[in-house]
Amino acid sequence: MKAGNSLAFLYQDINELEHSRQAKLPRVSVVMPLKGFGEHNLHNWRSQITSLYGGPLEFLFVVESTEDPAYHAVSRLLSMYQDDVEAKVVVAGLSTTCSQKIHNQLIGVEKMHKDSKYVLFLDDDVRLHPGTVGALTTEMEKNPEIFIQTGYPLDLPSGTLGSYCIYEYHMPCSMGFATGGRTFFLWGGCMMMHADDFRQDRYGVVSGLRDGGYSDDMTLASLAGAHKRLITSPPVAVFPHPLASDLSFARYWNYLRKQTFVLESYISKVNWIMNKALFAVHCYLSWGFIAPYVMAVVHITSALRIYIKGYQLEDTSFASGGMLLVIMLAVCTFIELLSMWNLTRREVQLCNLLSPEAPRLSLATYNWGLIFVAMLVDNFLYPISAFRSHFSQSINWSGIRYHLKDGKIFKIERRKDMGPAKTDLGGKHLYGKKGAPQKASFLSSLGRNLAHWRQPKKFDV
Repeated sequence: MKAGNSLAFLYQDINELEHSRQAKLPRVSVVMPLKGFGEHNLHNWRSQITSLYGGPLEFLFVVESTEDPAYHAVSRLLSMYQDDVEAKVVVAGLSTTCSQKIHNQLIGVEKMHKDSKYVLFLDDDVRLHPGTVGALTTEMEKNPEIFIQTGYPLDLPSGTLGSYCIYEYHMPCSMGFATGGRTFFLWGGCMMMHADDFRQDRYGVVSGLRDGGYSDDMTLASLAGAHKRLITSPPVAVFPHPLASDLSFARYWNYLRKQTFVLESYISKVNWIMNKALFAVHCYLSWGFIAPYVMAVVHITSALRIYIKGYQLEDTSFASGGMLLVIMLAVCTFIELLSMWNLTRREVQLCNLLSPEAPRLSLATYNWGLIFVAMLVDNFLYPISAFRSHFSQSINWSGIRYHLKDGKIFKIERRKDMGPAKTDLGGKHLYGKKGAPQKASFLSSLGRNLAHWRQPKKFDV
Protein backbone atom coordinates (compact mmCIF):
# COMPACT_ATOMS: atom_id res chain seq x y z
CA MET A 1 0.00 0.00 0.00
CA LYS A 2 2.91 2.34 0.72
CA ALA A 3 4.13 1.69 -2.82
CA GLY A 4 0.89 3.08 -4.21
CA ASN A 5 -1.24 -0.04 -4.60
CA SER A 6 -4.44 0.93 -2.80
CA LEU A 7 -5.91 -2.49 -3.65
CA ALA A 8 -3.10 -4.43 -1.98
CA PHE A 9 -5.65 -5.94 0.42
CA LEU A 10 -6.85 -7.92 -2.61
CA TYR A 11 -3.61 -8.56 -4.53
CA GLN A 12 -0.07 -7.48 -3.78
CA ASP A 13 0.50 -7.24 -7.54
CA ILE A 14 -2.15 -4.92 -8.96
CA ASN A 15 -1.67 -6.50 -12.40
CA GLU A 16 -3.41 -9.60 -11.04
CA LEU A 17 -6.69 -7.64 -11.22
CA GLU A 18 -6.63 -7.64 -15.02
CA HIS A 19 -9.62 -9.43 -16.53
CA SER A 20 -7.45 -11.84 -18.52
CA ARG A 21 -5.90 -13.12 -15.30
CA GLN A 22 -9.09 -13.13 -13.26
CA ALA A 23 -10.82 -15.22 -15.94
CA LYS A 24 -8.23 -17.97 -15.46
CA LEU A 25 -8.72 -18.32 -11.72
CA PRO A 26 -9.73 -21.84 -10.59
CA ARG A 27 -13.11 -22.71 -9.16
CA VAL A 28 -13.33 -22.83 -5.36
CA SER A 29 -16.04 -24.46 -3.24
CA VAL A 30 -16.51 -23.10 0.27
CA VAL A 31 -17.99 -25.66 2.66
CA MET A 32 -19.33 -24.34 5.93
CA PRO A 33 -20.79 -26.71 8.56
CA LEU A 34 -23.41 -24.84 10.61
CA LYS A 35 -24.76 -25.43 14.09
CA GLY A 36 -27.08 -22.95 15.81
CA PHE A 37 -27.53 -19.24 15.31
CA GLY A 38 -26.10 -16.36 17.35
CA GLU A 39 -25.33 -12.66 17.51
CA HIS A 40 -22.34 -12.63 15.12
CA ASN A 41 -23.44 -15.17 12.50
CA LEU A 42 -25.11 -12.82 10.01
CA HIS A 43 -22.10 -10.50 9.95
CA ASN A 44 -19.73 -13.45 9.50
CA TRP A 45 -21.81 -15.05 6.73
CA ARG A 46 -22.02 -11.74 4.85
CA SER A 47 -18.25 -11.35 5.01
CA GLN A 48 -17.91 -14.81 3.46
CA ILE A 49 -20.42 -14.64 0.61
CA THR A 50 -19.36 -11.11 -0.40
CA SER A 51 -15.77 -12.19 -1.07
CA LEU A 52 -14.08 -10.29 -3.90
CA TYR A 53 -12.60 -13.43 -5.44
CA GLY A 54 -12.69 -13.06 -9.22
CA GLY A 55 -12.96 -16.73 -10.16
CA PRO A 56 -15.92 -19.15 -9.96
CA LEU A 57 -16.95 -19.48 -6.33
CA GLU A 58 -19.72 -21.45 -4.66
CA PHE A 59 -20.85 -21.61 -1.03
CA LEU A 60 -22.31 -24.71 0.59
CA PHE A 61 -23.91 -24.09 3.98
CA VAL A 62 -24.38 -27.53 5.55
CA VAL A 63 -26.80 -28.11 8.44
CA GLU A 64 -27.80 -31.21 10.35
CA SER A 65 -31.55 -30.72 9.77
CA THR A 66 -34.14 -28.09 8.91
CA GLU A 67 -34.91 -27.76 12.64
CA ASP A 68 -31.52 -26.15 13.22
CA PRO A 69 -32.00 -22.38 13.79
CA ALA A 70 -29.15 -21.79 11.33
CA TYR A 71 -31.18 -23.30 8.47
CA HIS A 72 -33.87 -20.61 8.39
CA ALA A 73 -31.44 -17.77 9.16
CA VAL A 74 -29.01 -18.60 6.37
CA SER A 75 -31.86 -19.34 3.95
CA ARG A 76 -33.23 -15.83 4.47
CA LEU A 77 -29.78 -14.33 3.99
CA LEU A 78 -29.15 -16.23 0.76
CA SER A 79 -32.52 -15.18 -0.64
CA MET A 80 -31.27 -11.58 -0.43
CA TYR A 81 -28.14 -12.41 -2.46
CA GLN A 82 -29.60 -15.07 -4.78
CA ASP A 83 -28.81 -13.05 -7.92
CA ASP A 84 -25.26 -12.18 -6.83
CA VAL A 85 -23.71 -15.32 -5.35
CA GLU A 86 -23.74 -19.04 -6.05
CA ALA A 87 -24.81 -20.53 -2.74
CA LYS A 88 -27.14 -23.15 -1.34
CA VAL A 89 -28.10 -24.82 1.92
CA VAL A 90 -27.45 -28.56 2.21
CA VAL A 91 -29.19 -30.78 4.78
CA ALA A 92 -26.69 -33.46 5.82
CA GLY A 93 -28.72 -35.59 8.23
CA LEU A 94 -27.36 -37.19 11.40
CA SER A 95 -23.84 -38.53 11.67
CA THR A 96 -23.38 -42.17 12.66
CA THR A 97 -19.64 -42.86 12.37
CA CYS A 98 -17.96 -39.52 13.08
CA SER A 99 -18.57 -36.12 14.66
CA GLN A 100 -21.47 -34.10 13.27
CA LYS A 101 -19.11 -31.38 12.04
CA ILE A 102 -17.01 -33.83 10.04
CA HIS A 103 -20.17 -35.46 8.67
CA ASN A 104 -21.41 -32.06 7.47
CA GLN A 105 -18.05 -31.32 5.86
CA LEU A 106 -17.97 -34.61 3.97
CA ILE A 107 -21.54 -34.18 2.73
CA GLY A 108 -20.58 -30.70 1.55
CA VAL A 109 -17.63 -32.15 -0.35
CA GLU A 110 -19.96 -34.66 -2.03
CA LYS A 111 -22.23 -31.84 -3.17
CA MET A 112 -19.55 -29.47 -4.42
CA HIS A 113 -19.22 -28.62 -8.12
CA LYS A 114 -17.47 -31.26 -10.23
CA ASP A 115 -15.07 -28.65 -11.63
CA SER A 116 -13.94 -27.26 -8.26
CA LYS A 117 -10.17 -27.37 -7.92
CA TYR A 118 -10.00 -26.33 -4.29
CA VAL A 119 -12.28 -26.73 -1.30
CA LEU A 120 -12.20 -24.25 1.56
CA PHE A 121 -13.59 -25.36 4.93
CA LEU A 122 -14.75 -22.52 7.16
CA ASP A 123 -16.34 -22.36 10.58
CA ASP A 124 -19.41 -20.16 10.78
CA ASP A 125 -17.71 -17.90 13.32
CA VAL A 126 -14.93 -16.88 10.89
CA ARG A 127 -15.04 -13.31 9.61
CA LEU A 128 -13.30 -13.29 6.23
CA HIS A 129 -11.48 -10.41 4.57
CA PRO A 130 -12.51 -9.45 1.00
CA GLY A 131 -9.28 -10.88 -0.43
CA THR A 132 -8.94 -14.00 1.71
CA VAL A 133 -10.13 -16.56 -0.85
CA GLY A 134 -7.95 -14.98 -3.52
CA ALA A 135 -4.88 -14.96 -1.27
CA LEU A 136 -5.30 -18.60 -0.28
CA THR A 137 -5.89 -19.67 -3.89
CA THR A 138 -2.84 -17.74 -5.11
CA GLU A 139 -0.60 -19.58 -2.66
CA MET A 140 -2.06 -22.93 -3.69
CA GLU A 141 -1.43 -22.11 -7.35
CA LYS A 142 2.15 -21.01 -6.66
CA ASN A 143 3.03 -24.19 -4.79
CA PRO A 144 1.08 -27.32 -5.83
CA GLU A 145 2.92 -29.27 -3.10
CA ILE A 146 0.79 -27.60 -0.43
CA PHE A 147 -1.51 -30.14 1.16
CA ILE A 148 -3.44 -27.78 3.44
CA GLN A 149 -3.49 -24.05 3.88
CA THR A 150 -4.74 -22.74 7.17
CA GLY A 151 -5.27 -19.51 9.07
CA TYR A 152 -5.63 -18.42 12.67
CA PRO A 153 -8.15 -16.49 14.76
CA LEU A 154 -7.69 -13.10 16.38
CA ASP A 155 -10.04 -13.38 19.34
CA LEU A 156 -12.01 -10.26 20.23
CA PRO A 157 -12.82 -10.68 23.95
CA SER A 158 -16.23 -9.50 25.09
CA GLY A 159 -15.05 -8.41 28.55
CA THR A 160 -15.79 -11.54 30.59
CA LEU A 161 -13.05 -13.63 32.20
CA GLY A 162 -14.16 -16.60 30.11
CA SER A 163 -13.60 -14.67 26.87
CA TYR A 164 -10.11 -13.59 27.97
CA CYS A 165 -9.28 -17.21 28.83
CA ILE A 166 -10.24 -18.15 25.26
CA TYR A 167 -8.08 -15.32 23.90
CA GLU A 168 -5.10 -16.49 25.96
CA TYR A 169 -5.68 -20.12 24.95
CA HIS A 170 -5.67 -19.27 21.23
CA MET A 171 -2.60 -17.00 21.29
CA PRO A 172 -0.11 -19.86 20.63
CA CYS A 173 -1.92 -20.46 17.31
CA SER A 174 -0.04 -17.44 16.00
CA MET A 175 3.22 -19.37 16.11
CA GLY A 176 2.46 -20.36 12.53
CA PHE A 177 3.43 -16.83 11.49
CA ALA A 178 6.90 -17.23 13.04
CA THR A 179 7.93 -20.22 10.93
CA GLY A 180 7.96 -18.64 7.47
CA GLY A 181 4.51 -19.96 6.69
CA ARG A 182 5.34 -23.65 7.19
CA THR A 183 3.62 -25.18 10.18
CA PHE A 184 2.35 -28.44 11.62
CA PHE A 185 -0.55 -26.81 13.45
CA LEU A 186 -3.98 -26.56 11.88
CA TRP A 187 -6.95 -24.45 12.86
CA GLY A 188 -10.16 -26.14 11.75
CA GLY A 189 -11.86 -22.78 11.29
CA CYS A 190 -10.01 -22.23 7.98
CA MET A 191 -8.56 -25.00 5.82
CA MET A 192 -8.09 -24.94 2.04
CA MET A 193 -7.31 -28.24 0.32
CA HIS A 194 -7.23 -29.81 -3.14
CA ALA A 195 -10.70 -31.03 -4.06
CA ASP A 196 -9.28 -34.10 -5.81
CA ASP A 197 -7.77 -35.26 -2.52
CA PHE A 198 -11.34 -35.87 -1.37
CA ARG A 199 -12.66 -37.20 -4.65
CA GLN A 200 -9.92 -39.85 -4.73
CA ASP A 201 -9.62 -40.31 -0.95
CA ARG A 202 -5.94 -39.49 -1.35
CA TYR A 203 -3.86 -40.20 1.80
CA GLY A 204 -7.08 -41.48 3.39
CA VAL A 205 -8.52 -38.02 3.99
CA VAL A 206 -12.12 -39.18 3.55
CA SER A 207 -11.86 -42.53 5.30
CA GLY A 208 -9.71 -41.06 8.08
CA LEU A 209 -12.35 -38.46 8.83
CA ARG A 210 -15.43 -40.60 8.21
CA ASP A 211 -14.41 -43.73 10.11
CA GLY A 212 -14.53 -42.57 13.72
CA GLY A 213 -13.09 -39.09 13.24
CA TYR A 214 -13.70 -36.64 16.10
CA SER A 215 -11.55 -33.62 15.21
CA ASP A 216 -11.18 -32.48 11.61
CA ASP A 217 -8.01 -30.44 12.09
CA MET A 218 -6.14 -32.94 14.29
CA THR A 219 -7.01 -35.82 11.95
CA LEU A 220 -5.85 -33.96 8.85
CA ALA A 221 -2.70 -32.71 10.59
CA SER A 222 -1.78 -36.27 11.57
CA LEU A 223 -2.36 -37.47 7.98
CA ALA A 224 -0.14 -34.67 6.71
CA GLY A 225 2.60 -35.67 9.14
CA ALA A 226 2.32 -39.37 8.30
CA HIS A 227 2.62 -38.73 4.54
CA LYS A 228 5.14 -35.86 4.81
CA ARG A 229 2.70 -33.38 3.27
CA LEU A 230 3.07 -29.63 3.50
CA ILE A 231 0.91 -27.40 5.68
CA THR A 232 1.32 -23.63 5.26
CA SER A 233 -0.20 -20.42 6.50
CA PRO A 234 0.03 -17.24 4.40
CA PRO A 235 0.86 -14.05 6.30
CA VAL A 236 -2.59 -12.57 5.62
CA ALA A 237 -4.57 -15.49 7.05
CA VAL A 238 -5.56 -13.98 10.39
CA PHE A 239 -9.26 -13.44 10.98
CA PRO A 240 -11.27 -11.42 13.53
CA HIS A 241 -13.04 -13.87 15.82
CA PRO A 242 -15.65 -12.07 17.95
CA LEU A 243 -16.59 -13.91 21.11
CA ALA A 244 -20.07 -13.95 22.60
CA SER A 245 -20.92 -11.01 24.83
CA ASP A 246 -22.29 -13.40 27.46
CA LEU A 247 -19.45 -15.93 27.33
CA SER A 248 -19.48 -17.24 30.89
CA PHE A 249 -16.70 -19.03 32.72
CA ALA A 250 -18.73 -22.26 32.62
CA ARG A 251 -18.90 -22.08 28.82
CA TYR A 252 -15.14 -21.49 28.67
CA TRP A 253 -14.64 -24.64 30.76
CA ASN A 254 -16.86 -26.63 28.39
CA TYR A 255 -14.80 -25.38 25.45
CA LEU A 256 -11.53 -26.28 27.19
CA ARG A 257 -12.88 -29.74 27.88
CA LYS A 258 -13.59 -30.24 24.18
CA GLN A 259 -10.13 -29.00 23.24
CA THR A 260 -8.27 -31.31 25.61
CA PHE A 261 -10.48 -34.22 24.59
CA VAL A 262 -8.99 -33.89 21.09
CA LEU A 263 -5.76 -35.42 22.41
CA GLU A 264 -7.64 -38.65 23.16
CA SER A 265 -8.48 -39.18 19.48
CA TYR A 266 -5.95 -40.62 17.04
CA ILE A 267 -5.78 -42.60 13.82
CA SER A 268 -2.46 -44.44 14.18
CA LYS A 269 0.09 -45.59 16.76
CA VAL A 270 2.44 -42.75 15.83
CA ASN A 271 -0.41 -40.27 16.19
CA TRP A 272 -1.20 -41.73 19.63
CA ILE A 273 2.43 -41.28 20.74
CA MET A 274 2.47 -37.70 19.46
CA ASN A 275 -0.77 -36.87 21.27
CA LYS A 276 0.47 -38.34 24.54
CA ALA A 277 3.75 -36.45 24.21
CA LEU A 278 1.83 -33.25 23.56
CA PHE A 279 -0.41 -34.07 26.54
CA ALA A 280 2.59 -34.50 28.87
CA VAL A 281 4.50 -31.45 27.63
CA HIS A 282 1.46 -29.18 27.77
CA CYS A 283 0.60 -30.27 31.31
CA TYR A 284 4.20 -29.86 32.45
CA LEU A 285 4.54 -26.40 30.92
CA SER A 286 1.14 -25.25 32.17
CA TRP A 287 1.76 -26.07 35.82
CA GLY A 288 5.40 -25.06 35.39
CA PHE A 289 4.06 -21.65 34.42
CA ILE A 290 1.88 -21.50 37.54
CA ALA A 291 4.47 -22.73 40.07
CA PRO A 292 6.60 -19.54 40.19
CA TYR A 293 3.54 -17.43 40.97
CA VAL A 294 2.62 -19.77 43.84
CA MET A 295 6.15 -19.42 45.22
CA ALA A 296 6.01 -15.64 44.72
CA VAL A 297 2.92 -15.48 46.93
CA VAL A 298 4.80 -17.48 49.58
CA HIS A 299 7.80 -15.13 49.43
CA ILE A 300 5.66 -12.00 49.58
CA THR A 301 3.61 -13.38 52.46
CA SER A 302 6.80 -14.23 54.36
CA ALA A 303 8.25 -10.78 53.73
CA LEU A 304 5.05 -9.09 54.94
CA ARG A 305 5.01 -11.25 58.06
CA ILE A 306 8.62 -10.31 58.82
CA TYR A 307 7.83 -6.63 58.33
CA ILE A 308 4.70 -6.78 60.52
CA LYS A 309 6.47 -8.70 63.27
CA GLY A 310 9.25 -6.11 63.31
CA TYR A 311 12.24 -8.40 62.84
CA GLN A 312 15.63 -6.76 62.28
CA LEU A 313 16.89 -6.64 58.72
CA GLU A 314 20.10 -8.52 59.57
CA ASP A 315 18.01 -11.40 60.90
CA THR A 316 16.06 -11.77 57.67
CA SER A 317 18.78 -12.07 55.04
CA PHE A 318 17.29 -15.41 53.99
CA ALA A 319 14.21 -13.59 52.68
CA SER A 320 16.11 -11.26 50.34
CA GLY A 321 16.82 -14.03 47.82
CA GLY A 322 13.15 -14.88 47.59
CA MET A 323 12.16 -11.27 46.98
CA LEU A 324 14.81 -11.00 44.26
CA LEU A 325 13.15 -13.95 42.52
CA VAL A 326 9.78 -12.23 42.89
CA ILE A 327 11.15 -9.10 41.20
CA MET A 328 12.60 -11.19 38.37
CA LEU A 329 9.23 -12.91 37.93
CA ALA A 330 7.49 -9.54 37.77
CA VAL A 331 9.93 -8.40 35.06
CA CYS A 332 9.35 -11.60 33.06
CA THR A 333 5.58 -11.19 33.41
CA PHE A 334 5.79 -7.62 32.14
CA ILE A 335 7.86 -8.73 29.14
CA GLU A 336 5.37 -11.48 28.34
CA LEU A 337 2.37 -9.16 28.53
CA LEU A 338 4.24 -6.60 26.42
CA SER A 339 4.95 -9.28 23.81
CA MET A 340 1.29 -10.34 23.75
CA TRP A 341 0.26 -6.69 23.42
CA ASN A 342 2.66 -6.14 20.52
CA LEU A 343 1.57 -9.30 18.68
CA THR A 344 -2.10 -8.43 19.15
CA ARG A 345 -1.42 -4.87 17.99
CA ARG A 346 0.21 -6.17 14.81
CA GLU A 347 -2.67 -8.53 14.09
CA VAL A 348 -5.23 -5.78 14.72
CA GLN A 349 -3.39 -3.49 12.29
CA LEU A 350 -3.23 -6.29 9.72
CA CYS A 351 -6.97 -7.02 10.02
CA ASN A 352 -7.77 -3.32 9.60
CA LEU A 353 -5.66 -3.18 6.44
CA LEU A 354 -7.19 -6.36 5.00
CA SER A 355 -10.78 -5.24 5.64
CA PRO A 356 -10.80 -1.49 4.92
CA GLU A 357 -14.61 -1.48 4.65
CA ALA A 358 -15.20 -3.01 8.10
CA PRO A 359 -15.47 -1.19 11.46
CA ARG A 360 -11.99 -0.54 12.82
CA LEU A 361 -10.63 -2.93 15.41
CA SER A 362 -8.84 -1.45 18.41
CA LEU A 363 -6.70 -2.55 21.32
CA ALA A 364 -8.51 -0.10 23.57
CA THR A 365 -11.10 -2.74 24.49
CA TYR A 366 -8.51 -5.24 25.80
CA ASN A 367 -8.17 -5.45 29.60
CA TRP A 368 -4.58 -6.51 30.28
CA GLY A 369 -5.22 -7.10 33.96
CA LEU A 370 -7.83 -9.69 33.06
CA ILE A 371 -5.48 -11.15 30.46
CA PHE A 372 -2.90 -11.78 33.20
CA VAL A 373 -5.56 -13.45 35.36
CA ALA A 374 -6.68 -15.49 32.33
CA MET A 375 -3.10 -16.70 31.82
CA LEU A 376 -3.02 -18.06 35.36
CA VAL A 377 -6.51 -19.57 35.20
CA ASP A 378 -6.06 -21.19 31.79
CA ASN A 379 -2.68 -22.75 32.59
CA PHE A 380 -3.96 -24.01 35.94
CA LEU A 381 -7.09 -25.61 34.47
CA TYR A 382 -5.58 -27.15 31.34
CA PRO A 383 -3.98 -30.19 33.08
CA ILE A 384 -7.16 -30.75 35.11
CA SER A 385 -9.24 -30.74 31.95
CA ALA A 386 -6.72 -32.98 30.15
CA PHE A 387 -6.77 -35.61 32.90
CA ARG A 388 -10.57 -35.40 33.05
CA SER A 389 -10.75 -36.10 29.33
CA HIS A 390 -8.30 -38.98 29.60
CA PHE A 391 -10.31 -40.83 32.23
CA SER A 392 -13.79 -40.11 30.84
CA GLN A 393 -13.24 -41.03 27.15
CA SER A 394 -16.51 -39.27 26.29
CA ILE A 395 -17.55 -35.67 25.64
CA ASN A 396 -20.75 -33.70 25.20
CA TRP A 397 -20.56 -31.51 22.10
CA SER A 398 -23.63 -29.34 21.51
CA GLY A 399 -26.05 -31.88 22.93
CA ILE A 400 -24.34 -34.89 21.33
CA ARG A 401 -22.22 -37.23 23.44
CA TYR A 402 -19.36 -38.95 21.66
CA HIS A 403 -17.64 -42.02 23.13
CA LEU A 404 -14.14 -42.98 22.03
CA LYS A 405 -12.55 -46.40 21.76
CA ASP A 406 -9.00 -46.84 20.47
CA GLY A 407 -8.95 -43.16 19.55
CA LYS A 408 -12.08 -43.25 17.37
CA ILE A 409 -15.76 -42.57 17.87
CA PHE A 410 -17.64 -45.82 18.36
CA LYS A 411 -20.85 -44.60 19.99
CA ILE A 412 -22.99 -41.48 19.56
CA GLU A 413 -25.79 -40.48 21.93
CA ARG A 414 -28.26 -37.69 21.22
CA ARG A 415 -30.34 -36.29 24.07
CA LYS A 416 -31.47 -32.72 23.54
CA ASP A 417 -33.03 -32.54 26.98
CA MET A 418 -29.59 -32.86 28.57
CA GLY A 419 -27.68 -30.70 26.09
CA PRO A 420 -26.63 -27.04 26.45
CA ALA A 421 -28.91 -24.36 25.03
CA LYS A 422 -26.01 -22.40 23.52
CA THR A 423 -22.63 -23.05 21.96
CA ASP A 424 -19.57 -22.13 23.97
CA LEU A 425 -17.77 -19.38 22.02
CA GLY A 426 -20.34 -17.78 19.75
CA GLY A 427 -23.26 -18.13 22.15
CA LYS A 428 -25.37 -19.53 19.32
CA HIS A 429 -28.79 -20.94 20.13
CA LEU A 430 -28.71 -24.63 19.26
CA TYR A 431 -32.44 -25.29 19.21
CA GLY A 432 -35.56 -23.55 18.03
CA LYS A 433 -38.66 -23.25 20.15
CA LYS A 434 -39.57 -26.80 19.25
CA GLY A 435 -37.33 -29.29 20.96
CA ALA A 436 -35.55 -26.73 23.12
CA PRO A 437 -34.01 -28.26 26.23
CA GLN A 438 -35.68 -27.61 29.53
CA LYS A 439 -33.89 -25.33 31.96
CA ALA A 440 -32.31 -27.04 34.93
CA SER A 441 -31.25 -25.54 38.23
CA PHE A 442 -27.60 -24.98 39.04
CA LEU A 443 -27.69 -27.60 41.83
CA SER A 444 -29.19 -30.27 39.60
CA SER A 445 -26.63 -29.48 36.90
CA LEU A 446 -23.82 -29.72 39.44
CA GLY A 447 -25.24 -33.01 40.67
CA ARG A 448 -25.23 -34.46 37.17
CA ASN A 449 -21.63 -33.30 36.69
CA LEU A 450 -20.50 -34.99 39.89
CA ALA A 451 -22.38 -38.17 39.01
CA HIS A 452 -20.96 -38.17 35.49
CA TRP A 453 -17.45 -37.75 36.88
CA ARG A 454 -17.83 -41.07 38.71
CA GLN A 455 -19.83 -42.91 36.05
CA PRO A 456 -19.21 -41.16 32.70
CA LYS A 457 -20.92 -43.84 30.62
CA LYS A 458 -24.25 -43.58 32.41
CA PHE A 459 -24.87 -39.87 32.26
CA ASP A 460 -25.17 -37.30 29.51
CA VAL A 461 -24.48 -33.84 30.91
